[in-house]
Amino acid sequence: MIAVVAGATRGTGRGIAVALGAAGATVYCTGRSTRRQRSEMNRPETIEETAELVTAAGGTGIPVQVDHLDPAQVEALAERVDRAHGRLDVLVNDVWGSDHLWDWETPVWKHDMEKGFRLLRLAIDTHVITSGHLLPLMIRNEGGLVVEVTDGTWAFNETRYRDNVYYDLAKVSVNRLGFAWANELRPYGGTGVAVTPGFLRSEAMLDNFGVTEDNWREAKVDPAWQVSETPAYVGRGVAALATDPDRQRWSGRSVSSEELAEAYGLTDVDGSRPRVWSFLTEPREPGKELDPADYR
Repeated sequence: MIAVVAGATRGTGRGIAVALGAAGATVYCTGRSTRRQRSEMNRPETIEETAELVTAAGGTGIPVQVDHLDPAQVEALAERVDRAHGRLDVLVNDVWGSDHLWDWETPVWKHDMEKGFRLLRLAIDTHVITSGHLLPLMIRNEGGLVVEVTDGTWAFNETRYRDNVYYDLAKVSVNRLGFAWANELRPYGGTGVAVTPGFLRSEAMLDNFGVTEDNWREAKVDPAWQVSETPAYVGRGVAALATDPDRQRWSGRSVSSEELAEAYGLTDVDGSRPRVWSFLTEPREPGKELDPADYR
């Protein structure tokens, strides 16, 4: 299996890259943050670290510094994969890099417009540019898979405003891209799907809450945090999807990590099966709170 995980530096992208490595894949781990140079996110995680984790998991990790807003750099990536393998089996579009560009519950007239448009470019344009250059490698053979990583399924986002117009547009658009690739790949036997993790215990989120993976339950935040998951959880789901010979049944859908875990019998690293989207959406009796422990 030859895979490109665009935006593999940290979080969901890293979790998916490592899980694909555990399935034996050769994974091109792309992003802007390297040991020599940080992106505007200014985080310490690097694509080299991710590639090493992929190799340690049993695959072959290849770090490639790519700014996915630059078509020339993405074209060069496609040419490199073509020269080495002549094909691409899995593309994961997980580029984001916009945490510093948006503000919660801020109306459009109060939000910095330049930052908002930068967010949209990083969240949407990068995915289109990457697919435009890499899908020609995928359609050479039947069975290719494109995964669009978003926040919230289409069904969840359809009736809920995601607090900020720029963030809302980004996440709804990425869901739609999964549907778009399903349609464009169908004549070639390919699959396109949008996947969302739940409440993710990413490196940045743990830092924001002042906890580590060892004591994450101590964070004093929303009760949904008690139903959070590691990046490995959604990673295992995507790896199961990529190795499923019947994966076309998912094509065009927008699904969560918990749906993939249920379908493929997967758990998170601690043996639990977090269901945060169910926790957030299941009806509550008046005056009665749901117990997060019932959703792990």
